[in-house]
Amino acid sequence: MGRKLGKGMYFLDQNDMPTHWYNIMADMPGDMPYVLHPGTGKPATVDDAAGLFPRECAKQELNRTDRWIEIPEELQAIYRTWRPTVLHRAYRLEKALDTPAKIFYKYEGTNQAGSHKPNTAIAQAYYAKKQGLKGLSTETGAGQWGSALCLAGAFFGLEIKVFMVRISYDQKPYRRIAMETWGGNCVPSLSSETKTGRAMLEKWPDCPGSLGLAISEAIEYIVAHPDYKYSIGSVLNHVLLHQTIIGEECRKQMEMADAYPDIIVGNVGGGSNFAGQFFPWIRDKISGKKPDMRIICCEPQSCPSMTKGFYAYDFGDMAGMTPLIKMYTLGHGFIPPPIHAGGLRYHGMAPTICHLHKMGLVEAVAVPQTAAFAAGIQFARTEGIISGPEPCHNIRVAIDEALKCKEEGKSKTILIAHSGHGHFDLAAYEKYLTGQLEDYEYPEEEVRKAQLELPRVPTA
Repeated sequence: MGRKLGKGMYFLDQNDMPTHWYNIMADMPGDMPYVLHPGTGKPATVDDAAGLFPRECAKQELNRTDRWIEIPEELQAIYRTWRPTVLHRAYRLEKALDTPAKIFYKYEGTNQAGSHKPNTAIAQAYYAKKQGLKGLSTETGAGQWGSALCLAGAFFGLEIKVFMVRISYDQKPYRRIAMETWGGNCVPSLSSETKTGRAMLEKWPDCPGSLGLAISEAIEYIVAHPDYKYSIGSVLNHVLLHQTIIGEECRKQMEMADAYPDIIVGNVGGGSNFAGQFFPWIRDKISGKKPDMRIICCEPQSCPSMTKGFYAYDFGDMAGMTPLIKMYTLGHGFIPPPIHAGGLRYHGMAPTICHLHKMGLVEAVAVPQTAAFAAGIQFARTEGIISGPEPCHNIRVAIDEALKCKEEGKSKTILIAHSGHGHFDLAAYEKYLTGQLEDYEYPEEEVRKAQLELPRVPTA
């Protein structure tokens, strides 16, 4: 199984790539809240979910019984164009920190789109094509998700409509160009193409946009285009499911390295990348095999859904068009500040991650963006990778934990979930390097204000 090439690089052979995704819902402890139909208050059915998503994705979304879900061979063939990805031992970073900790990172930036997002984009596009759909509509924050779905659309001959959060659309024009190169149609959100967009533009012409708003526009679009379905890049169960190929590969690679993580860190905006890494590991914590393993969710201080939000049913979008999901939320009306980690600017969090946090199985920490970029610079100058702004947040926490090991004289194994490169984010690095990047801490009073706008959960 696999091979080690060079110092600290662990490869799997392609015939060792996982053939099944891991569905944590089959092992989920406690009473995991159901997704609710917003009108009836009853748990959503597959038919309800299939009104939004390709039907197979809807089935996966609500599947609470099957632990393993087979990856179709046609999907495996496309995955093999970049998977399995490499596990690295961060020897140079360890040396720079003078730490006894062993630091590993699983790097998802080597595919055509440069992030973890194609793991689910390819799957969702495949199921849409099998269903005979013409296209998919979606939103994107930093642009990684929109890029990945446009790539997937090119592979399967699907039309892709992308509503990109306006501040990211302006900050990251090359993401838009990448989407258009792959054949996608990307517009800034807020747009004049939807009722939601037009209403908000009239109210707030200079609104920087939000993922919640872009989701509303993307869902409104499919209502007017019945041969389209909606596609989402994070938060929901079927999306996190498709990402578990990351952690399943990593388990095999860590075994090759004769190592097991004491601490796993990952950035969370909606939660898909980190869930894809830690879900295959947390079953050892749930079963009692590794009860002391720490799993740390790292979010931006400016969008602190897990560290400042409240645990409640809320809409996934601003206009209230989605089902109700129970999660840590800053309120579906949340308009984020224009920080550069666009993928971390969502008002909520994956309900599965929220449930695990509520049960005390995972931790959460908020990171200022200047501290995150400082860590990204150190990582680039030791490991050579210019990371996206999003993984810089968990690199910061990994470095801090490694320095604690140095202070305590303890050796721990730290595993970083690295979601992708930052080649389209160099303007943000320039702002950091020239001292123009500022921190922003989301105020408590805004959280309390948003709590008053939570939807009432209907009782049937």
